[in-house]
Amino acid sequence: MEKRVKNIFSSIETKPEVILIKNSEMPYIDDNFFYFTGLTHGIFEGSLAVLFPDGKIDLIIPQLEAETAKKARSRIHVYTNESEFNKILKKSVSSYENIGLNFKGISFRDFLKIKNLLSNCNFFDVSEAIEKTRLVKDEIEIKFIKKACKIADIVVDKIPRIVHDGIYEYELAAEINYFMQKNGAEKPAFDTISSFGKNSAEPHYTHGNVKLKKEDFILCDFGACFKKYNSDITRTFVFGKASTMQKEMYNVVLNAQKIGFDNIKSGVKASAVHNAVNSYIDRTKFKGRFIHSTGHSLGLAVHDSNARFSSNSDILLKENMVFTVEPGIYIPNLGGVRIEDDVLIKSDRVELLTKSPRNLIEI
Repeated sequence: MEKRVKNIFSSIETKPEVILIKNSEMPYIDDNFFYFTGLTHGIFEGSLAVLFPDGKIDLIIPQLEAETAKKARSRIHVYTNESEFNKILKKSVSSYENIGLNFKGISFRDFLKIKNLLSNCNFFDVSEAIEKTRLVKDEIEIKFIKKACKIADIVVDKIPRIVHDGIYEYELAAEINYFMQKNGAEKPAFDTISSFGKNSAEPHYTHGNVKLKKEDFILCDFGACFKKYNSDITRTFVFGKASTMQKEMYNVVLNAQKIGFDNIKSGVKASAVHNAVNSYIDRTKFKGRFIHSTGHSLGLAVHDSNARFSSNSDILLKENMVFTVEPGIYIPNLGGVRIEDDVLIKSDRVELLTKSPRNLIEI
């Protein structure tokens, strides 16, 4: 993890003397705490990591996380109350004036506490530099993401055997979550989407108490979390025989995804990928029915570093970035088709991390 810490300091133009990464309480947990420490278990509510330019880390943690924290290559300081926390923090950074903070990850309440405690220090935002650094994955991150993708592929293969006439959306979602954990996931990466029929036209519908019936679309969007790293995959099926319209929708989305794959390479702007995909769909009868970005960065967060394949993204793609590619077509009262895969960007191509078949499956 020393290299990750050094990388962030080297990427900041006006360099701070130290950087503080503060975790609050659930749900306000900063993924960067785990990125820099390399810890893969625990929640670490109320913990703080002090990052130094030489790559070293001081961890200030509550007593209940003391055993878990030993897995980090850091100097560990344990506190039992707020007074002890304040004393340790002040001692750790008392000799520094310029302190970097991840403004996007710290609560306003925690910021005020730190500011009042270290009243003689200057604070500035390093969140943008952290996001850019995290976009490019290292070998450990890629290894964990690949494992999360492998788990997702195993579950995709099981879906046609799980589905039956009259199954509820929430039942299928529960089965997907069960098989992810049965095959090594710590938890679902996000709230699993299992939508039938017209509900599949809502990209973020999740699931409800709707029963499956013949000729319905079945849209399943889910991901596995492995050692805090995530996968994200979507497959759309038809229960019974697909109609002409359903086949047309599916084929256009499948072709659009291939166009996305073909346009992704190191040195290309993220916006160019989305524009190529969107332009193709708009040349078909489904113009205007693609209503979201073509994909997003993936890692410790499902939408990692807030980077996307979108029309206004000026991010320059680099080798070892990981993105989803997920075009879709959505028609209200009929349904939607989305095909989503995770890719690792190489110098002149993409490596597919999710390997499930992408052809239309009629169940």
